[in-house]
Amino acid sequence: MPLLVRMYLRNIAIGFGLSIAFVALLLWLNVGNLWHLISTSDVGLIAVALLVVFNTIVFSGVQFAIAVMRMAEPEDGGQGGKHDEIPVTGELVHVQAMAGKRAK
Repeated sequence: MPLLVRMYLRNIAIGFGLSIAFVALLLWLNVGNLWHLISTSDVGLIAVALLVVFNTIVFSGVQFAIAVMRMAEPEDGGQGGKHDEIPVTGELVHVQAMAGKRAK
């Protein structure tokens, strides 16, 4: 199996674990009275499953993005552009600003 596919599957598993923990905390802390809504509804298990699936998508996507960004090669320590000071001539310049009539 290619390295990138293995890394993607590993990050999906990490995202799934994070999702399970997140949904468990949501239900345990009863955020927005969510535990009551799920426990008293006849489709509560479907709601929990959807919470887990969609949070898995989000968390695994973020986890994979972080893993890909960490694969970058270290920078060469460049200076990042010129750092020359802006020359100050000390000359004052008169700028005339003219305003037109306002439309009513």
